[in-house]
Amino acid sequence: MAEVELRSTQFRREREKGWVELERLIARTERSGPQSLSPQDLARLPVLYRAVLSSLSVARGITLDRSLLLYLENLATRAYLCVYAAHSSLPRILAGFFGRRLPACVRGARWHILLATLCMAAGVLVGLVLTLGSADWFYAFVDAELAGGRTPAATTEALRSVLYEQPALSEALSEFAAFLFSNNAKVGMLCFALGFAFGVPTVYLLFANGLMLGAFVALYADHGLTVELAAWLMIHGTTELFAIILCGAAGLMVAESLVFPGRNSRLVNLARRGREATALVMGALVMLFAAALLEGLGRQLILDPALRVVIGAAALAGWLAWFGLAGRREAADDG
Repeated sequence: MAEVELRSTQFRREREKGWVELERLIARTERSGPQSLSPQDLARLPVLYRAVLSSLSVARGITLDRSLLLYLENLATRAYLCVYAAHSSLPRILAGFFGRRLPACVRGARWHILLATLCMAAGVLVGLVLTLGSADWFYAFVDAELAGGRTPAATTEALRSVLYEQPALSEALSEFAAFLFSNNAKVGMLCFALGFAFGVPTVYLLFANGLMLGAFVALYADHGLTVELAAWLMIHGTTELFAIILCGAAGLMVAESLVFPGRNSRLVNLARRGREATALVMGALVMLFAAALLEGLGRQLILDPALRVVIGAAALAGWLAWFGLAGRREAADDG
């Protein structure tokens, strides 16, 4: 114990001068902004910030002084805000997130996205095959309220009319779009949040959504409306389903960090993967908003099946291009 205390005291004596200098620069920046610092101080600030991070890392291993650890953690946090946040405007932060961070996170989660896609696709296949075999399965997979009269008992004309209904009031369309965004966002957030239960509920939700979609496809296929349904789904579905899959992938990332923590502790691994998963969910929310507009507005106003397919395919190509290409050049330059 005496040896640890000696090392702690020596450690503090050797580095305290830099901490005091950093605290002085932080206080001036917080009081008057970064423009109040001289060029020498601006160059010194990130150097001292990296030094205090190093000190904090060492201190966690050799010191028993809780107050010192709290001081260094607070100092490192304040320095981070001075070094990064003070120089970044909101538009620049958003541009960095959507232009680089989000696409990089999506590319990094490609295996989780593939697994989430397979879970949903399996549900679609099972729902389709079972409902084609027996229409009674439709009622097991689709809630009566959600079906809205679209059941095996409905006529072909009634099912077709749903695909081409055109509300008269723009206000009703806007309200419908808001409802769709809220409903889809709840499903997506559940897929993400339930990843903390080791991913089992996430897999179930993806599969269950696939079952429901497969049941609807079987229902319309049985009435000879497969092409019309595909066009009706594509205009918004390529965006909406992609977003839900991203949320599912985020939940699977969280689950992986808990089930397979590797050499790090579960808490450390969860913090690292959790940031990446949260980025996926934020991007998915943007996509769900776009899907709600396409479903609540575009789908109701655009009745031509071919045009619906073109818009849906263009949307999917746009998302894939964004996630696949955005930020690659900057990442290569940084590398």
